[in-house]
Amino acid sequence: ATTHIENELKLRSQSYNNVKQNLETFEKKQTFYFSGSLLTRNLNDIVKKEHFVLGSEYLKTLLVCVPKTFINDWYAKYETLCAMIVPRTTELIIQDQDYALFTVTLFQKTEDTFRHKCRENKFTVRDFTFDEQAFTTERDKIRELETERQKLYANLVRWLKINFGEIFSASIHIKALRVFVESVLRYGLPVNFVAIIIHPTRKSTKRLRDVFDQLFGYLDQSDKSKYDEPIDIPGVFSSQQEYYPYVYFKLDLDYIDMNKK
Repeated sequence: ATTHIENELKLRSQSYNNVKQNLETFEKKQTFYFSGSLLTRNLNDIVKKEHFVLGSEYLKTLLVCVPKTFINDWYAKYETLCAMIVPRTTELIIQDQDYALFTVTLFQKTEDTFRHKCRENKFTVRDFTFDEQAFTTERDKIRELETERQKLYANLVRWLKINFGEIFSASIHIKALRVFVESVLRYGLPVNFVAIIIHPTRKSTKRLRDVFDQLFGYLDQSDKSKYDEPIDIPGVFSSQQEYYPYVYFKLDLDYIDMNKK
């Protein structure tokens, strides 16, 4: 049963981690493309369909990055940079710390001349083709991955809660068997001992040890404290941990170390 649970845990964890990594990849891509200067960043999340003349055989709308110190120059010059620019078509879309993003509509056959004149005036025409579907598809993909991640996470947590009890119960049974076997090997037959679980506070642990030493010290026939070198104590687990006159096993319940980052 524990092997089956372990294998299923690996499969569920792998499925969750795969979706999580894919989501992080898309989010990092968006963070990279949709941040930074207007001169270099992706503009899909800024511009809208109404900013463009779409479907025209002759007209084309361009996006131009203008240094903020040259905004007045842009308004004064853009209509005369070359022929066939549609008057009063510039629109300020957004500004960042260094640049302002404008639209301008012109006849397609003058695009190359317009780009050249912009460079001469320190205006930068962005190479951009409006594709509403591409942006929507990527945004929907992120939503889809986030929904799937949340679903897998909820299912994984629910599964862990259900199966943790079974694994914990099995581990306690193993501890109980170890206590029994060690006690028989150390003290012999007939069986005359009792197994108990104690959960002391951290401050009372040493005092509890002292009390147990006083109560059960007579069981230590080897008098291990007299020997400087390690000696063999009856039992199969004695060499694996600290030795006491009584059989002792530690139950580690700190499954999540809150100090780890």
